[in-house]
Amino acid sequence: MINFIRRTFTSLSIKNYRLFFMGQAVSLIGTWIQRTTMGWFVYRLTGSAFLLGVVTFLSMIPSVFISPFVGAWADRWNRHRTLIGTQIAFFVQNAVLATLVLTHVINENVIYPILILAFVQGAIEAVDSPIRQTFLIDLIGDKRLLPNAIATNSAMFNGARLIGPALGGVMIILFSEGVCFAINAVSYLPIIISLQFVKVSYPKLPPRTISTFRKIADGWKYVYHSFPIKFLIINLAVYTLFGNSYSTLIPVFAKDILHGDSGTQGLLMSTAGIGALIGSFILASKSSIKGMQIRLIIVGLVASSGLMLFSQSRSTVLSMIMMLFIGFGMMMNTATTNTLIQSIVADDMRGRVLSVYTMSFMSMSPFGGLLVGILTSRIGAQSTMFICALICFLWSLNGFRLMPKFTNNMLKMLVKNSNSDVYRDSRVRMET
Repeated sequence: MINFIRRTFTSLSIKNYRLFFMGQAVSLIGTWIQRTTMGWFVYRLTGSAFLLGVVTFLSMIPSVFISPFVGAWADRWNRHRTLIGTQIAFFVQNAVLATLVLTHVINENVIYPILILAFVQGAIEAVDSPIRQTFLIDLIGDKRLLPNAIATNSAMFNGARLIGPALGGVMIILFSEGVCFAINAVSYLPIIISLQFVKVSYPKLPPRTISTFRKIADGWKYVYHSFPIKFLIINLAVYTLFGNSYSTLIPVFAKDILHGDSGTQGLLMSTAGIGALIGSFILASKSSIKGMQIRLIIVGLVASSGLMLFSQSRSTVLSMIMMLFIGFGMMMNTATTNTLIQSIVADDMRGRVLSVYTMSFMSMSPFGGLLVGILTSRIGAQSTMFICALICFLWSLNGFRLMPKFTNNMLKMLVKNSNSDVYRDSRVRMET
């Protein structure tokens, strides 16, 4: 048992990563409180599933235009200082939101500040996300620990996902949405402080000889000609567009279908967090990426099946059980995709490929939110979610057909990029 725990959290033995982990853990709890609160707040004020989709759309669409440039510059920026800057920007943006809600400037007749602030948040996230993904390798230094660091980071994210929505649901009842937004703003202070103690040095780089647009084009060309990465990006896009958009409709299911309140919404999201946390620990305990490509297909089938059953449920208990499977499958799908991409990509393409990864996730999310918002207003939330889940299910079934080609090309990339150690069990590496 001790060896299992040590292997699961091995990346936390590195001081830089441990400092980042502690600060980020607090910040993420605040983030999940806000995510729970925002959906409930907008739906309470407007009663519109369409506006829920619009808020999601605006909070993520900036990535389509910003992330490619960030990816091209990520390898030359001081990622440590950039990340501190984005956390400060998040703090300011959320403090403004909290102030406007607490002073009732935002109300049922004045919604547009939420839309503006959602867009601002999306712009900050478009810079923050690819930098944060690339920053992991700066923190740990050893590429062999990267899969564990990604999985541990997912465990942190989903541990917060377990705590945050439950706290958010209760605090909406006891206090108000404005208080929840204020708590999220304050939660950025620990990560800002912890990053001050992180020590990362970057080598002096030679003058840039390739234009930004050329670097972006080379990154896209690399993704297109690398079948495993192309498949992983498309898989992420499909599940983000049709699968992860379920979160946009959680307030609708909680209030209109299960006839609950904000506490019901918090329970559903926290239950998904439990499933995701279980998946994170399983992923972190793995000693290599061997077999991950098959697990990617299996967890996709688990998540999409859970979504289909959830979409037809009118029982809170059954819905919570399905959310366990949904949370488990969706987290494993996203984290496994991230781990595989970072394990097989060439080092000089890491920033650009991760910007494509981020853009796929962040650009599909707004369109997914908008799509389910429009469909729900026409055919209802249950039919909308069932159709989206069915598309994901059929896509994953098709993945079995592509696995032999995927595996063969993945192994070639690992050898070419000198990353083959991540495919071997760490215990074997220690013995040799």
